Amino acid sequence: MNKASATSFSLVLATLGRTAELGRFLAALDAQTARGFELIVVDQNGDDRLLPVLAPFRGRFPIRHLTSAPGLSRARNVALPHAAGDVVAFPDDDCLYPADLLERTARFFQTHSDTHGIVVRPLGDDGATLLEYRDEPATVSRLNLFGRAISYTLFVRREVVEAVGGFDETLGLGAATPWGAGEDIDYPLRALEAGFRLAYVPELAVVHPLHGGPERTLQRAFPYAAGFGRVCRKHGFPAWYMGYHLCRSLAGVLAGVSTGRPHKARVHWRALRGKLHGWRAP
Repeated sequence: MNKASATSFSLVLATLGRTAELGRFLAALDAQTARGFELIVVDQNGDDRLLPVLAPFRGRFPIRHLTSAPGLSRARNVALPHAAGDVVAFPDDDCLYPADLLERTARFFQTHSDTHGIVVRPLGDDGATLLEYRDEPATVSRLNLFGRAISYTLFVRREVVEAVGGFDETLGLGAATPWGAGEDIDYPLRALEAGFRLAYVPELAVVHPLHGGPERTLQRAFPYAAGFGRVCRKHGFPAWYMGYHLCRSLAGVLAGVSTGRPHKARVHWRALRGKLHGWRAP
């Protein structure tokens, strides 16, 4: 066993409604060059659809199959008490790990003992970087976290989980609140506030396909932005910071109108309203 493989991982995966995608992720796990990992699957389906998906991989690597009521943060909180690895990660049920990801991540943690967690680069199916992630590595801070953190790219030492605790169940998909996102920003923010050091490591990456078309983007704009505003309010970000992000949304509205792209204008208008709602809510 090489040195990198001596680091153990607990992979916390919440899933609802997906089987083929989960099967692809399991196959990618089975191809990992580092074998020191466990997969904790939190099943939010109301039936046994996952049993035939998981069955071929039992015996290939440790799998713990748990259940929970709907809610992404709720599911992760069900899993966290069972996580025994040195490093905990939160893959989506439709993402893919490159074959050497866990080996290289383990090596990073072993050679950077002062770093308590990392976020890696998200890549689309075409290999292009998603969102606004940059090429340069960086120390993660409160002000640059929003461009460098999403939960399926987050890896933290277990001591972070022990100190920070669970995810905020009022945030994220399935939370039954207006805050349809933000749990993956709230968690590393709480880690930073607890004194832990996080780094953005762009040479490591997780592949995540893009889903849906323009209508889905429009539907998500308000709840995702509301979650952003809520997290900013929760963590005491200054008004100027929210003002900056509101101006960006307003600029998107104006750009959509001026260039004859009404869908773009509607998306940014909903995002603007969502940010305000999350920021102003008690």
